[in-house]
Amino acid sequence: MSGWAGIFCDRACILGEGPAAHPGLGRLYWLDIIGKHLCERPFSGGTTILHDLPVMASMVARVDDATLLLGAEDGLYLRDIATGRMRLLTPLEADRPETRSNDGRVHPSGALWLGTMGRQAEAGLGAIYWFFRGEVRTLFSGLTIPNAIAFSADGTSAIFADSEAGTIWRIATDPATGLPVGDRQVFVTIPASEGAPDGAVIDEEGLVWNARWGGASLDAYAPDGKRVRSIAMPARQVTCPAFIGPEADTLVVTSATEGLDPGRTDDLFAGRTFTVPVKVKGRFEPVVRVA
Repeated sequence: MSGWAGIFCDRACILGEGPAAHPGLGRLYWLDIIGKHLCERPFSGGTTILHDLPVMASMVARVDDATLLLGAEDGLYLRDIATGRMRLLTPLEADRPETRSNDGRVHPSGALWLGTMGRQAEAGLGAIYWFFRGEVRTLFSGLTIPNAIAFSADGTSAIFADSEAGTIWRIATDPATGLPVGDRQVFVTIPASEGAPDGAVIDEEGLVWNARWGGASLDAYAPDGKRVRSIAMPARQVTCPAFIGPEADTLVVTSATEGLDPGRTDDLFAGRTFTVPVKVKGRFEPVVRVA
């Protein structure tokens, strides 16, 4: 275990999640799922802007320089950056009030994978969906807490996890569509005593950077699944990393206060968003193709 992260944003999120960079604007966007906020801050620092949301959203992606896509509890929304106006693009589990959205990432083709889960993390209620140019398909079902969705730079493979199972799987994907090909294989298994796999990104060198919920760690895995580095984080419940900076060479990681005793003194930085003291060969997520 090495390193100690710094503070990117000192605001404590109840459930910070889904960070994504907007390189054209030089800003990071992320969500406080339970707090119903979209957070926004320049790469270089400054004031964090909080945008109230009418729905519980869990991830954000770029559509273009004027529009964001939000994965939310009842579907996918387009959000105008300048005005904040939101429009429902595609319903998703809108008829299932017991579930909400969770982790999501954009494949190099522009396809989105988005996970859903039970609001109380009920066993088996989770799924992962594929969205591409207006079409939605179910990819995986019977999950509990889908997480760690990430893609190789060439679009030929994906990873995803079920945090409850402590397992990250890898599966081949069609570079042109982001659809899975063949069967999934176990990539990493994390013992419950060490925490659980949460959000992940994959850098240009093929390293998987995974936030370990309950483990106060950001772990790096080689393409063969071997853990090659663990960076100590100032909060136990870290949730999801993203690449920021003009060269995408800096990692940030969100975290959560959810479920913690507010009077505790051993997790004082819970819910903050952190910068990681390593330089990486990161890459920005592609824009999501909505039409």
